[in-house]
Amino acid sequence: MTAPPVLEVKNLNTSFLLPIGEVRALRDISFDVRRGEILGLVGESGSGKSITGFSINGLLSPPGQVMSGSIRLHGQEITGLTPAAMRQLRGAKIAMVFQDPMMTLNPVLKISLQMGDALRAHARLSEREARARSIAALEEVGIPAPEERLDAFPHQLSGGMRQRVAVAIALLHEPDLVIMDEPTTALDVTIQGQILALVQRLCRERGTALIWITHDLAVVAGIADRILVMYAGRIVEDGTIDELLDTPAHPYTRGLIDSVPTREQRGSRLRQIPGRMPALTDIPEGCTFRPRCSFATDACAAPQEMRSLGTRLVRCCHPLTEVSA
Repeated sequence: MTAPPVLEVKNLNTSFLLPIGEVRALRDISFDVRRGEILGLVGESGSGKSITGFSINGLLSPPGQVMSGSIRLHGQEITGLTPAAMRQLRGAKIAMVFQDPMMTLNPVLKISLQMGDALRAHARLSEREARARSIAALEEVGIPAPEERLDAFPHQLSGGMRQRVAVAIALLHEPDLVIMDEPTTALDVTIQGQILALVQRLCRERGTALIWITHDLAVVAGIADRILVMYAGRIVEDGTIDELLDTPAHPYTRGLIDSVPTREQRGSRLRQIPGRMPALTDIPEGCTFRPRCSFATDACAAPQEMRSLGTRLVRCCHPLTEVSA
Protein backbone atom coordinates (compact mmCIF):
# COMPACT_ATOMS: atom_id res chain seq x y z
CA MET A 1 0.00 0.00 0.00
CA THR A 2 1.36 3.43 -0.98
CA ALA A 3 2.06 5.72 1.96
CA PRO A 4 0.01 8.95 2.02
CA PRO A 5 1.77 12.14 0.90
CA VAL A 6 3.65 14.27 3.41
CA LEU A 7 2.36 17.39 1.63
CA GLU A 8 -0.77 17.83 -0.47
CA VAL A 9 -1.40 21.10 -2.29
CA LYS A 10 -4.71 21.41 -4.11
CA ASN A 11 -6.04 24.31 -6.21
CA LEU A 12 -3.82 26.84 -4.45
CA ASN A 13 -4.42 30.46 -5.45
CA THR A 14 -2.17 33.23 -4.12
CA SER A 15 -2.58 36.91 -4.96
CA PHE A 16 -1.06 40.29 -4.18
CA LEU A 17 -3.72 42.84 -3.28
CA LEU A 18 -2.29 46.05 -4.72
CA PRO A 19 -3.78 49.53 -5.32
CA ILE A 20 -4.11 48.62 -9.01
CA GLY A 21 -6.17 45.56 -8.07
CA GLU A 22 -5.65 41.86 -7.41
CA VAL A 23 -2.54 40.38 -9.04
CA ARG A 24 -2.77 36.58 -9.20
CA ALA A 25 0.68 35.13 -8.57
CA LEU A 26 -0.39 31.46 -8.30
CA ARG A 27 -3.37 29.95 -10.10
CA ASP A 28 -4.76 26.51 -9.27
CA ILE A 29 -1.49 24.94 -8.14
CA SER A 30 -1.88 21.24 -7.27
CA PHE A 31 0.77 18.65 -6.40
CA ASP A 32 1.93 16.35 -3.61
CA VAL A 33 5.26 15.23 -2.16
CA ARG A 34 5.90 11.90 -0.46
CA ARG A 35 8.33 10.76 2.20
CA GLY A 36 11.90 10.68 0.89
CA GLU A 37 10.89 12.22 -2.44
CA ILE A 38 12.81 15.13 -3.98
CA LEU A 39 10.56 17.35 -6.07
CA GLY A 40 12.11 19.91 -8.40
CA LEU A 41 10.17 23.13 -8.98
CA VAL A 42 11.52 24.72 -12.17
CA GLY A 43 10.79 27.84 -14.20
CA GLU A 44 12.00 31.29 -15.21
CA SER A 45 12.22 34.14 -12.74
CA GLY A 46 8.70 35.36 -12.00
CA SER A 47 7.05 32.01 -12.69
CA GLY A 48 5.83 31.67 -9.08
CA LYS A 49 8.32 29.15 -7.69
CA SER A 50 9.34 31.08 -4.58
CA ILE A 51 5.78 32.29 -3.94
CA THR A 52 4.74 28.63 -3.87
CA GLY A 53 7.33 27.96 -1.15
CA PHE A 54 6.32 31.04 0.86
CA SER A 55 2.63 30.10 0.58
CA ILE A 56 3.28 26.59 1.92
CA ASN A 57 5.49 27.80 4.75
CA GLY A 58 3.18 30.63 5.80
CA LEU A 59 5.79 33.28 5.07
CA LEU A 60 3.65 35.56 2.92
CA SER A 61 3.08 39.03 4.26
CA PRO A 62 0.68 41.73 3.02
CA PRO A 63 -0.05 42.48 0.27
CA GLY A 64 0.56 38.76 -0.49
CA GLN A 65 -2.22 36.41 0.57
CA VAL A 66 -3.40 32.84 -0.01
CA MET A 67 -6.86 33.42 -1.47
CA SER A 68 -8.14 29.85 -1.76
CA GLY A 69 -7.09 26.25 -2.01
CA SER A 70 -5.82 23.60 0.35
CA ILE A 71 -2.39 22.87 1.85
CA ARG A 72 -2.28 19.71 3.95
CA LEU A 73 0.67 18.42 5.97
CA HIS A 74 0.17 14.78 6.89
CA GLY A 75 -3.53 15.29 6.22
CA GLN A 76 -3.82 18.37 8.45
CA GLU A 77 -5.09 21.54 6.79
CA ILE A 78 -2.64 24.36 7.52
CA THR A 79 -3.92 27.24 5.39
CA GLY A 80 -6.24 28.50 8.13
CA LEU A 81 -3.82 28.20 11.04
CA THR A 82 -3.12 31.23 13.21
CA PRO A 83 0.36 32.85 13.02
CA ALA A 84 1.20 31.30 16.43
CA ALA A 85 0.20 27.82 15.24
CA MET A 86 2.25 28.25 12.04
CA ARG A 87 5.29 29.23 14.11
CA GLN A 88 4.97 25.93 15.95
CA LEU A 89 5.02 24.05 12.64
CA ARG A 90 7.71 26.17 11.01
CA GLY A 91 11.12 24.77 11.89
CA ALA A 92 9.72 21.68 13.59
CA LYS A 93 7.66 20.15 10.75
CA ILE A 94 8.40 22.46 7.79
CA ALA A 95 11.75 24.14 7.20
CA MET A 96 13.04 26.43 4.47
CA VAL A 97 16.53 27.24 3.19
CA PHE A 98 16.96 30.42 1.17
CA GLN A 99 19.26 31.45 -1.66
CA ASP A 100 21.45 33.78 0.41
CA PRO A 101 22.36 32.49 3.90
CA MET A 102 23.33 36.03 4.93
CA MET A 103 19.63 36.89 4.64
CA THR A 104 18.86 34.04 7.07
CA LEU A 105 21.73 34.26 9.53
CA ASN A 106 21.99 37.23 11.86
CA PRO A 107 25.35 38.89 11.10
CA VAL A 108 25.89 40.13 14.68
CA LEU A 109 25.20 36.83 16.49
CA LYS A 110 27.49 33.84 16.78
CA ILE A 111 26.43 30.61 15.10
CA SER A 112 26.08 28.93 18.51
CA LEU A 113 23.47 31.43 19.67
CA GLN A 114 21.48 31.20 16.45
CA MET A 115 21.44 27.40 16.46
CA GLY A 116 20.63 27.35 20.16
CA ASP A 117 17.66 29.67 19.66
CA ALA A 118 16.39 27.49 16.81
CA LEU A 119 16.63 24.39 19.02
CA ARG A 120 14.98 25.94 22.07
CA ALA A 121 12.11 27.28 19.96
CA HIS A 122 10.73 23.73 19.81
CA ALA A 123 12.49 21.81 22.59
CA ARG A 124 13.41 22.40 26.24
CA LEU A 125 17.18 22.05 26.30
CA SER A 126 19.95 23.25 28.55
CA GLU A 127 22.77 25.30 27.07
CA ARG A 128 25.06 22.27 27.16
CA GLU A 129 22.50 20.04 25.42
CA ALA A 130 21.84 22.68 22.76
CA ARG A 131 25.57 23.03 22.09
CA ALA A 132 26.02 19.26 21.78
CA ARG A 133 23.08 19.03 19.34
CA SER A 134 24.47 21.94 17.34
CA ILE A 135 27.92 20.35 17.06
CA ALA A 136 26.36 17.08 15.90
CA ALA A 137 24.29 18.94 13.29
CA LEU A 138 27.33 20.79 11.91
CA GLU A 139 29.26 17.52 11.73
CA GLU A 140 26.40 15.91 9.80
CA VAL A 141 26.52 18.58 7.09
CA GLY A 142 30.27 18.16 6.70
CA ILE A 143 31.61 21.23 8.53
CA PRO A 144 35.15 20.59 9.85
CA ALA A 145 36.07 21.65 13.40
CA PRO A 146 32.40 22.27 14.33
CA GLU A 147 33.27 23.48 17.84
CA GLU A 148 35.28 26.35 16.36
CA ARG A 149 32.61 27.19 13.76
CA LEU A 150 29.99 27.43 16.49
CA ASP A 151 31.89 30.31 18.07
CA ALA A 152 32.28 32.16 14.76
CA PHE A 153 30.17 34.95 13.31
CA PRO A 154 28.59 34.38 9.86
CA HIS A 155 30.97 36.80 8.13
CA GLN A 156 33.91 34.68 9.31
CA LEU A 157 32.67 31.71 7.26
CA SER A 158 32.84 31.14 3.51
CA GLY A 159 29.67 31.18 1.41
CA GLY A 160 29.64 27.39 1.24
CA MET A 161 30.10 27.09 5.00
CA ARG A 162 27.27 29.57 5.66
CA GLN A 163 24.93 27.61 3.42
CA ARG A 164 25.87 24.39 5.22
CA VAL A 165 25.02 26.11 8.52
CA ALA A 166 21.65 27.14 7.06
CA VAL A 167 21.01 23.54 6.02
CA ALA A 168 22.03 22.30 9.47
CA ILE A 169 19.61 24.74 11.15
CA ALA A 170 16.79 23.66 8.81
CA LEU A 171 17.37 20.00 9.70
CA LEU A 172 17.83 20.46 13.48
CA HIS A 173 14.36 19.13 14.35
CA GLU A 174 14.27 16.57 11.52
CA PRO A 175 11.29 18.24 9.78
CA ASP A 176 8.96 16.22 7.59
CA LEU A 177 9.27 18.73 4.73
CA VAL A 178 12.16 20.97 3.65
CA ILE A 179 11.79 23.68 0.99
CA MET A 180 15.03 24.87 -0.58
CA ASP A 181 14.78 28.09 -2.61
CA GLU A 182 17.76 28.17 -5.02
CA PRO A 183 20.21 27.45 -2.18
CA THR A 184 23.24 26.90 -4.44
CA THR A 185 22.85 29.76 -6.93
CA ALA A 186 25.50 31.98 -5.31
CA LEU A 187 28.02 29.14 -4.84
CA ASP A 188 30.76 27.93 -7.16
CA VAL A 189 30.25 24.66 -9.03
CA THR A 190 32.35 22.52 -6.67
CA ILE A 191 30.57 23.68 -3.53
CA GLN A 192 27.24 23.46 -5.35
CA GLY A 193 27.87 19.79 -6.08
CA GLN A 194 28.78 19.14 -2.45
CA ILE A 195 25.58 20.75 -1.18
CA LEU A 196 23.49 18.78 -3.69
CA ALA A 197 25.07 15.48 -2.65
CA LEU A 198 24.69 16.37 1.03
CA VAL A 199 21.00 17.23 0.78
CA GLN A 200 20.24 14.17 -1.34
CA ARG A 201 21.94 11.88 1.19
CA LEU A 202 20.20 13.42 4.21
CA CYS A 203 16.78 13.17 2.54
CA ARG A 204 17.31 9.53 1.65
CA GLU A 205 18.57 8.63 5.13
CA ARG A 206 15.86 10.50 7.04
CA GLY A 207 12.96 10.09 4.65
CA THR A 208 12.50 13.86 4.50
CA ALA A 209 10.30 15.21 1.70
CA LEU A 210 12.13 17.94 -0.21
CA ILE A 211 11.03 20.67 -2.62
CA TRP A 212 14.02 22.08 -4.52
CA ILE A 213 13.21 25.42 -6.20
CA THR A 214 15.47 26.46 -9.08
CA HIS A 215 15.58 28.03 -12.53
CA ASP A 216 18.39 25.64 -13.51
CA LEU A 217 17.31 22.30 -14.97
CA ALA A 218 20.91 21.07 -14.84
CA VAL A 219 20.84 21.32 -11.04
CA VAL A 220 17.71 19.25 -10.48
CA ALA A 221 18.66 16.72 -13.18
CA GLY A 222 21.00 14.95 -10.79
CA ILE A 223 18.94 15.18 -7.61
CA ALA A 224 15.17 15.21 -8.24
CA ASP A 225 12.78 12.28 -8.57
CA ARG A 226 10.03 14.41 -10.11
CA ILE A 227 9.84 17.85 -11.71
CA LEU A 228 7.09 20.45 -11.82
CA VAL A 229 7.57 23.06 -14.54
CA MET A 230 5.97 26.44 -13.75
CA TYR A 231 5.10 29.27 -16.10
CA ALA A 232 3.36 32.54 -15.22
CA GLY A 233 1.94 31.24 -11.96
CA ARG A 234 0.78 27.85 -13.23
CA ILE A 235 2.14 24.32 -13.43
CA VAL A 236 2.44 23.37 -17.11
CA GLU A 237 4.07 19.95 -16.77
CA ASP A 238 4.46 17.36 -14.02
CA GLY A 239 6.50 14.22 -14.57
CA THR A 240 9.38 12.03 -13.48
CA ILE A 241 12.88 13.36 -14.05
CA ASP A 242 13.68 10.78 -16.77
CA GLU A 243 10.56 11.19 -18.89
CA LEU A 244 10.48 14.95 -18.59
CA LEU A 245 14.12 15.45 -19.62
CA ASP A 246 14.13 12.72 -22.29
CA THR A 247 10.75 13.45 -23.88
CA PRO A 248 9.35 16.81 -22.69
CA ALA A 249 5.66 17.20 -23.53
CA HIS A 250 5.18 20.94 -23.10
CA PRO A 251 6.87 23.33 -25.58
CA TYR A 252 8.02 25.50 -22.65
CA THR A 253 9.79 22.54 -21.04
CA ARG A 254 11.46 21.82 -24.39
CA GLY A 255 12.61 25.43 -24.56
CA LEU A 256 14.11 25.28 -21.06
CA ILE A 257 16.03 22.11 -21.92
CA ASP A 258 17.30 23.52 -25.22
CA SER A 259 18.64 26.63 -23.46
CA VAL A 260 20.97 24.59 -21.22
CA PRO A 261 24.61 24.63 -22.49
CA THR A 262 25.99 21.20 -23.42
CA ARG A 263 29.42 19.86 -24.34
CA GLU A 264 28.03 18.46 -27.60
CA GLN A 265 27.20 21.96 -28.85
CA ARG A 266 30.37 23.82 -27.91
CA GLY A 267 30.79 26.99 -29.94
CA SER A 268 27.22 26.98 -31.25
CA ARG A 269 24.59 29.56 -30.33
CA LEU A 270 22.19 28.62 -27.56
CA ARG A 271 18.59 28.23 -28.59
CA GLN A 272 16.41 30.73 -26.74
CA ILE A 273 12.71 30.93 -26.03
CA PRO A 274 11.47 33.96 -28.01
CA GLY A 275 9.83 36.83 -26.18
CA ARG A 276 9.42 37.09 -22.43
CA MET A 277 7.11 35.87 -19.71
CA PRO A 278 3.98 38.06 -19.48
CA ALA A 279 3.49 40.39 -16.54
CA LEU A 280 1.06 38.98 -13.97
CA THR A 281 -1.09 42.05 -14.57
CA ASP A 282 -1.42 41.16 -18.26
CA ILE A 283 -1.88 37.39 -18.53
CA PRO A 284 -3.12 36.35 -22.01
CA GLU A 285 -6.33 34.39 -22.46
CA GLY A 286 -6.07 30.65 -22.86
CA CYS A 287 -2.58 29.15 -22.78
CA THR A 288 -0.26 31.67 -21.12
CA PHE A 289 2.68 30.42 -23.20
CA ARG A 290 0.79 30.88 -26.48
CA PRO A 291 2.46 34.21 -27.54
CA ARG A 292 5.90 32.55 -27.37
CA CYS A 293 5.02 29.11 -28.74
CA SER A 294 5.78 27.99 -32.30
CA PHE A 295 3.10 25.27 -32.06
CA ALA A 296 0.27 27.63 -31.09
CA THR A 297 -3.03 27.46 -32.97
CA ASP A 298 -6.47 28.98 -32.50
CA ALA A 299 -7.29 26.13 -30.11
CA CYS A 300 -4.69 27.49 -27.67
CA ALA A 301 -6.84 30.59 -27.05
CA ALA A 302 -9.22 28.43 -24.99
CA PRO A 303 -8.51 27.74 -21.29
CA GLN A 304 -6.06 24.85 -20.90
CA GLU A 305 -6.47 22.25 -18.16
CA MET A 306 -3.93 19.69 -16.99
CA ARG A 307 -4.34 16.49 -18.99
CA SER A 308 -2.88 13.06 -18.37
CA LEU A 309 -0.29 11.62 -20.75
CA GLY A 310 0.56 8.23 -19.33
CA THR A 311 2.34 8.83 -16.04
CA ARG A 312 2.68 12.59 -16.46
CA LEU A 313 0.47 15.66 -16.56
CA VAL A 314 0.69 18.51 -19.08
CA ARG A 315 -1.23 21.74 -19.65
CA CYS A 316 -1.18 21.84 -23.47
CA CYS A 317 -3.52 20.97 -26.33
CA HIS A 318 -0.55 20.23 -28.64
CA PRO A 319 1.84 18.18 -26.44
CA LEU A 320 5.12 17.40 -28.14
CA THR A 321 4.83 13.69 -27.36
CA GLU A 322 1.80 13.58 -29.64
CA VAL A 323 3.40 15.79 -32.32
CA SER A 324 6.38 13.45 -32.61
CA ALA A 325 4.31 10.25 -32.50
